[in-house]
Amino acid sequence: MIEPSIALFGASFEEASRVLKKLLEETGAHYALFVDRKGFVLAHEEALWAPRPPALDSLATLVASNAAATKALAELLGEEHFSEVFHQGKHQGIYVEEVNDVSLLVVIFDENTPVGKVKFYAKRAAGQLDHISERARIEAGPSQANLGLDTEYRESAAALLDDLFGES
Repeated sequence: MIEPSIALFGASFEEASRVLKKLLEETGAHYALFVDRKGFVLAHEEALWAPRPPALDSLATLVASNAAATKALAELLGEEHFSEVFHQGKHQGIYVEEVNDVSLLVVIFDENTPVGKVKFYAKRAAGQLDHISERARIEAGPSQANLGLDTEYRESAAALLDDLFGES
């Protein structure tokens, strides 16, 4: 079974959500998503004025697939990667910023939102999300068995078990 590369719980999830919400407030965009390169939605926010959201799971999967194709294109051209992708339609646009090697920031906006504003604030938000995701990265070790639990959650669960059953 495929699992996300990052697991956000508790304070990490709330912090990521705050970053996305602030990004929406600063840009006037409709949706902001934090997704991993496997296509999982890690966190998302939508503006109050946004129309009905698209299917976020499908969107995340397609963005992750597009990011993989874009990486392959970059390598064909001798680049390590392209750090951003921009798609503009008649009424909607999507801006994708690489957060790190396992995650992406996706911003969906309409024709009334200046692209430069989206790019400027998205770069700052990507840096903040990178910091959050580094703390929440899933390490596949024998004790975690790839369960998708971040450090904060594991430490809280261990403390609770110690309280219930005594320290081992």
